[in-house]
Amino acid sequence: MTEEAVYETRRRRVYDWMEREGVALVMIEDAENRRDSNLRWLCGMPADALLFLSVERKSLLVPWDINLAAKYADSDFLKAYSDFDRIPARACKKAAEFFKIPPGSEIELPPLTAYPRFLEYADALAGFGVLCRNGGLSAELERLRAVKDRMEIALYRRAAAITSGLVDALIKRFCTGKLKTETEAALFIEAECRKRGCEGTGFETLAAGSARSFAIHAFPSYTGESFGGKGLSILDFGVRYSGYTTDVTLTIARGPSSEQEKLLDLVEKAAALAFSMIKPGAATASVASAVDALFAEAGKAMPHALGHGLGLDPHEGPMIRNRSDNRWILEPGMVIALEPGLYDPVLGGCRLENDALVTEHGAEPLTNSRIVRL
Repeated sequence: MTEEAVYETRRRRVYDWMEREGVALVMIEDAENRRDSNLRWLCGMPADALLFLSVERKSLLVPWDINLAAKYADSDFLKAYSDFDRIPARACKKAAEFFKIPPGSEIELPPLTAYPRFLEYADALAGFGVLCRNGGLSAELERLRAVKDRMEIALYRRAAAITSGLVDALIKRFCTGKLKTETEAALFIEAECRKRGCEGTGFETLAAGSARSFAIHAFPSYTGESFGGKGLSILDFGVRYSGYTTDVTLTIARGPSSEQEKLLDLVEKAAALAFSMIKPGAATASVASAVDALFAEAGKAMPHALGHGLGLDPHEGPMIRNRSDNRWILEPGMVIALEPGLYDPVLGGCRLENDALVTEHGAEPLTNSRIVRL
């Protein structure tokens, strides 16, 4: 299946939803301060744009950079943002006219739309029903994107292979003393992932040497401090390949004490337990609860969720956490990150995170991160 056919198939599922919901036109916006990866998922556009979908099953892309859109994006119609004076409300009104949306029809805006901006849309779209809500199209897209299609899975296998290669290269350099500081580790990842065909890192790399690994996410994300010295060091990173990000955490333990070794053993057991429970039909809350119970038996508690889904965003559905409002059930095609971790203000912290694909038979490991004892 071509990329164009993949995008059309995805849009078709949105058109089906629009028919069921009685929505005539939807707008998706990916712009500064209002980022939305749904736009790229539906048409491939990697930069700022507006995307309009009509219930008549046609799409209109309005990009800031029309030359970039002509190269990377797929849409039935393409118009430059400058044609609408770069005013979103004006573009939305013109899109309704372009698609001949009947007055009184409902038009749905992104839920991230601020109230003052919503008023601009309401004024421009007088005579239409203007929707801006949680639980509308954004919720449907979260559900659709949680299960990856064949093109996405192929991209993930490539992204994961690059990530695993970086893990091996990092470990080799830590063992030989070629990477000695947090900054050196973070910049090595940045340079190497681009050399290997990635768009960059999936998120800001978190490199915390033994003096800073007590935090879940070190602040600042990395410094000139020593990394990989005596004690526990944490390196959390991902690569972005064709838009899709991986997410792994590597712990380097140099000469760990007996108390630190207990933390390492517990985290490794938790990772193995979580991985063994990944299968279609499993409630993610149950998987997270089992890991929390394992830690509780040892008098420990994990201060964050067990994991999350991956995709065009580093955190998306399904959520893997022990919360009463978590209703996610695993399905084949989901790509997830499992990241059990423990943190102590004196001993430091450790986290072991790897990515996996949910298949009909269970979990297929995608990455090879680990706890390394030196």
